[in-house]
Amino acid sequence: MGVRRAVDMAVEAAGSCSRVYSIGPVIHNPEVLAALESKGVASVNELELPENLENCSVIIRAHGISPKTEDELRNRGCKIIDATCPRVKASQLKARELADSGFFLFLAGEAGHAEIKGILGYARDGFCVTAECTAEVQREAARLYKTRGSVKTALLGQTTISEDEYSAVSEAIKEYFPDLKIINTICAATADRQKSLRKLLNHAEAVVIAGGRESANTRRLLLIAQESGKPCVLAENAGEIPNSFKKFETVGLCSGASTPDSVIDDIERELIS
Repeated sequence: MGVRRAVDMAVEAAGSCSRVYSIGPVIHNPEVLAALESKGVASVNELELPENLENCSVIIRAHGISPKTEDELRNRGCKIIDATCPRVKASQLKARELADSGFFLFLAGEAGHAEIKGILGYARDGFCVTAECTAEVQREAARLYKTRGSVKTALLGQTTISEDEYSAVSEAIKEYFPDLKIINTICAATADRQKSLRKLLNHAEAVVIAGGRESANTRRLLLIAQESGKPCVLAENAGEIPNSFKKFETVGLCSGASTPDSVIDDIERELIS
């Protein structure tokens, strides 16, 4: 939902403004990005934005940005189109609320991911640490316990993290802080895809994950498929399906949240041809 909404907003902006910029790719799919570029939507990082943004629109993609960055953009005279996914926005506001209430925040997810960076910005000067794995969060929890054993703690996760990962991280923190406040921030669509893939793996000889390599939720689907031990591949388009997959009688097809229907259809046609 969040990705479709962001793309629709980008297309609408392209038709009503002379120059439109997106801070980072609106969607992790090369074909859709090329189509948006042809309509006048340029994907750039913050440093690549021109100094003078008057009469320009800047899209905040589904991952969101920090409030500090948003304020800086607003002061440069551009029109801001906030396409932050509503679920991500809820995480951002919850992080601010908890930090203001004196909680030490643990964020479960990829430290360099745009969504995590944005949430960190909303935590402002509150105590906050990001952990990408159970071992890392356990070290941070132990360090915090030694210095501030009675502090209130809360856990938020990247919306695309798996339920198993989130559960493992929370249990590691609760070894030191049993009263940990756990906020359910996992996107339902992400969780449903992961559950469906696990069921699919019971019936398929091999699996194709359709999606962009830069997509966090697509990479997690690939990891789940790889853990099964069955042949699997991440394909951004039909041309990336290995010829060896034609030998299988049953191939599972799963897609990341930002994969367009047209790409899924092309891959399906390639597999059954």
